[in-house]
Amino acid sequence: MLIMQNGKITHCGPYTQTHQFLPANCPVTHYPDSLISAGFIDTHVHYPQLPVIASWGDELLAWLQHYVFPAESRFADKTFASATAKAFLTELLHNGTTTAAVYCTVHSHSVDAFFEESARLGTRMIAGKVLMDRNAPTALQDTAQQGYADSAALIARWHGNGRQLYAVTPRFALTSTPEQLELAGTLFNSQPGLFMQTHLSETQQECAEVKRLFPNASSYLDVYDKAGLVGPRALFGHGIHLHEQDFQHCHTTGCMLAHCPTSNLFLGSGLFKLFDAKAPHRPVHVGLGTDVGAGTSLSLLATMGEAYKVSALTGGPKLHALQAFWLATAGAAQSLHLSHKIGTLAVGMEADLCVLNPKATPLLAQRTQRSQSIADALFALMILGDDRCIEATWVNGHCVYQQPHKGL
Repeated sequence: MLIMQNGKITHCGPYTQTHQFLPANCPVTHYPDSLISAGFIDTHVHYPQLPVIASWGDELLAWLQHYVFPAESRFADKTFASATAKAFLTELLHNGTTTAAVYCTVHSHSVDAFFEESARLGTRMIAGKVLMDRNAPTALQDTAQQGYADSAALIARWHGNGRQLYAVTPRFALTSTPEQLELAGTLFNSQPGLFMQTHLSETQQECAEVKRLFPNASSYLDVYDKAGLVGPRALFGHGIHLHEQDFQHCHTTGCMLAHCPTSNLFLGSGLFKLFDAKAPHRPVHVGLGTDVGAGTSLSLLATMGEAYKVSALTGGPKLHALQAFWLATAGAAQSLHLSHKIGTLAVGMEADLCVLNPKATPLLAQRTQRSQSIADALFALMILGDDRCIEATWVNGHCVYQQPHKGL
């Protein structure tokens, strides 16, 4: 049983031990035969790309040119940005995701639109304005100085405003000049608690182009390190083509890699070596990312299932269900340095919950009947589950989504 008050968990334990702490006339919501988890945490996703999910073909760089940049150009219209932000956050909640690290567009009002909707819902979100001053359509470029000024204003407006957190967001090294990366580093280090998010070593072609543009860097990661963008709360999407020296540096600096298996498979980018990253002698922080729109689902259940398949293909250990759910909850919170607020169900934690129905479909019901352990039931959920398995989502102590057959 969980008791929540003022957005926090005040009691957590068996009903027999906690029911006496219920205030008089307190409404009780019962979810029989369900599993209650901490809300899921998506560590890498692009809300402006929701309209181009499931767009056919191309590797990363061509895919950006053909689909992503035209889609992001539409965010010059704040009305469109607001509508997309609302649709995106609605989909997140329908999938049990209560916190995400989100890329907006180069337009400052795309960030305002996102945070305004997040604040209305009460969700804890991390987001930022994309910085791009080269190798992108003119309409989507800022300048190093303008990007700095816009980001500084957004940080002042939104970082720590309620549950909203800001991430300095250079898209990746190919679309930012050294000057812009250095100014992004200045921003990132300007005050405690800020985040930084970008992409790292997603494809071989991208890595080769970064090497050409930054000949004095010893590695792709070193490009960011030289700009002051590597450290705690630095989030790097993908990290597929990293070497031992890179993993060692990630471990030493406390940065995080976002594993995005549906996107990497969809674009043919490669296979992330999860257990190499998590090697016990120098474990790297890792979270899971849906990366929509190259990713094929906003469901972290589906993402866990694909992460299992990727682990099988890399020839190492296979991802266990308990490890997968940890990556989507407590492990992600730890990687984001937010484990004192989200990611677990415990007294004092923020009351963000995901209620899972392990019998949501006839096939799952049949499969769950033969489960002999919670781990086996969770494995079935991550292989066969999707948004239909989300019985309810609670944010900040309030139910914000429930399966339609239940009603709010």
